[in-house]
Amino acid sequence: MEILLDPNIAYILLVLGSILLLMAIVTPGTHLMEGGAILLLALAGYAIYNLGFNVWALIVLVLSLVPFIYSIQKPKRELFLALSLLGVIIGSVYLFPSSGWLPAVNPLVAMVVSVLSAGFLWMAVRKGMQALHARPLQDLSTLIGKTGQAKTRVEEDGSVQVAGELWSARSEKSIPAGSRVRVVSREGFVLMVTPEEQSNQ
Repeated sequence: MEILLDPNIAYILLVLGSILLLMAIVTPGTHLMEGGAILLLALAGYAIYNLGFNVWALIVLVLSLVPFIYSIQKPKRELFLALSLLGVIIGSVYLFPSSGWLPAVNPLVAMVVSVLSAGFLWMAVRKGMQALHARPLQDLSTLIGKTGQAKTRVEEDGSVQVAGELWSARSEKSIPAGSRVRVVSREGFVLMVTPEEQSNQ
């Protein structure tokens, strides 16, 4: 564990842990990024506990979450993402106490890690937010009114071919396999259908 007490190693662990934490906020649910963030931040925390820290730099690090969370709420808020990245870089570089105004972290290490991590986060978060806010390729509301064919008997459950795709379906009346159907509504990804002759009456 002695290697963790090198400010440069602790800085790298802190930055990588922060990146994984921010990515976990953008893409929750995988548990890989959350687990990696917890592990790396725990190792960095061990170093911070033993090396000491500048309170103001820790405050900057924590406050950098505010513009980050604001930036991921809606697209076109890159300025707040940039502010968050700047806060993470400054807070982590100056987190460990030093004798002068220069950070305890080697400036070359700080510059390389900061540029690489900021570039990665900038691209990953922007792409992730674009995907999150993009319109779905398939607008399911356009299926209502379309006709298709029952592939199995449809009542409590069944499947129908509509718009070139196979869908789960339900119907109030029993519809035999091979019958023409019309979509009247949907419940999530389940289409509610009626026999086409009935819907034309």
